Amino acid sequence: MNTDQKKAKTNTKHARLTIQDTLDVVGGKWKLVLIFILSDGKKKFNELSREAGITPRILSKELQELEMNDLVIRTVCDTKPVTVEYSLTEYSKSLSDVIIAMCKWGENHRKKIVG
Repeated sequence: MNTDQKKAKTNTKHARLTIQDTLDVVGGKWKLVLIFILSDGKKKFNELSREAGITPRILSKELQELEMNDLVIRTVCDTKPVTVEYSLTEYSKSLSDVIIAMCKWGENHRKKIVG
């Protein structure tokens, strides 16, 4: 194997790892949907559940994972009854180009498949 082949193999392995890291954080059915919904601003738990069409149990799990990865902030409001709001972190805004690219690709794909 020559030097160029070794570099290509290393670059391919690195790319696979970084793609896997990304998918580990935002992969699945709901995470990008929730990030997209929250891009309009803060939402209460029930608003998110209703808007996304997701069960409270699954929503709770997804939000915990997004919070753990510093993409979502959970704020407990000083209200009675207690309400919780979710919003995007500054760090989550680094995903905006990815989401825009996915929206464009999705539009093109839909046109290709549906006609």
